[in-house]
Amino acid sequence: MVTVFGLGFVGLTTALGFAHLGHKVYGVDVDEKRKNILRNGQIPFFEPYMEEVLNKHLNSNFIITDDVEEAIRNSEYVFYCVGTPYGEMGSADLTYLFSAIDTTVNAIKDDKFRVLVTKSTIPPATTAEKIYPYVKAKGKIADNIGVANNPEFLREGHCWKDFIEADRIILGCNDERSKEMLLDLYRDMNIPIKCVSHSTGEFIKYLSNTLLATLISYSNEMAQVADCIGGIEIAEAFKILHMDKRWNDCNMTSYAYPGCGYGGYCLPKDTSALYSQAKAKGFEPKILKNVIDTNDNISKTIAKKITNGLDRDKAVGVLGLSFKPGSDDVRDTPAAKIINAMVEDGYNNIYAYDPIAIKEFKEKYPDIIINYCESIDEVHDNSDVIAVVTAWEEFKKVKEFGNKKIIDCRYML
Repeated sequence: MVTVFGLGFVGLTTALGFAHLGHKVYGVDVDEKRKNILRNGQIPFFEPYMEEVLNKHLNSNFIITDDVEEAIRNSEYVFYCVGTPYGEMGSADLTYLFSAIDTTVNAIKDDKFRVLVTKSTIPPATTAEKIYPYVKAKGKIADNIGVANNPEFLREGHCWKDFIEADRIILGCNDERSKEMLLDLYRDMNIPIKCVSHSTGEFIKYLSNTLLATLISYSNEMAQVADCIGGIEIAEAFKILHMDKRWNDCNMTSYAYPGCGYGGYCLPKDTSALYSQAKAKGFEPKILKNVIDTNDNISKTIAKKITNGLDRDKAVGVLGLSFKPGSDDVRDTPAAKIINAMVEDGYNNIYAYDPIAIKEFKEKYPDIIINYCESIDEVHDNSDVIAVVTAWEEFKKVKEFGNKKIIDCRYML
């Protein structure tokens, strides 16, 4: 049996994934609103396939519980999928993780062996230097607790397929019993499993995310170089770059392509956390620093591009509020940064539309006062200039609406 702490994108996918594999899974979350939505058979965010899977397993293999003690008593595996947000100086804040570990240990009343598995993204050496000593300091009860990490590689909008059809499973284990238990848990998936040390498991996740962040910032910087030189067909140049056979059909092209910068939850948080961790250890990774700086500055560059030559009393249309198409996630979305940059520069007449992310955007950014529209047409009719900020496929048709100036921030038209 499995207990999963945290029922966001990662936790819910993990819980339902194990339920789908035939395991009994308890889901634990501190957010009452989220639990109520899930108990009603609904998903509190946009994610294809998940609602169908939830309703298939809800109250059978998957139980949302408030009785943590019962869940821990019945479970051999405890997965932590809680938030590890920005901390001081960009480091990872482990408050929620340690709180969940405390809740787990306090609920243990027997000597059954359990493995505590961190699936939340944490900087390299966190398990070895912080989590493992923290658990082992719990005294005699810690003799029957294994500690491991199992990083996730889920793309929002593709979470279910990325779990069920994963290209690899990483197990960061430093003891044989935990390793064998986790191998047994995942064995039926027939997916390559790599068992590595605690710190290696954590590092692989950051290796992946910081590479993606670097590709995005590199591409945005190259687009700025092209703009500066002039006479360069930027979108065409990058599309021809992608024809290089060394890409080998690996679908990395969206990362090596200019746009509005990286957003969402993982890339900003993880890139900053790895930079902070390296600095704390005495080394400043200047490439990562420049990746972060490029991403932080790109929103102001794009805002100036949108408003270039535009009087401040004119209306600006923004198409797209989520950080990427196929998702309603607006955490650290470039749209918010671009809108804020335009507002700071005196442009207060802004009309915006997104197919699914308006509700989330309003809740996440209540201080951003703009006009929310119900369609592309409404944005077009009310705006003097229109900016495509998220690459939703439906935005391609905005060219057909008239002769208004369109700023293609995603190089997709």
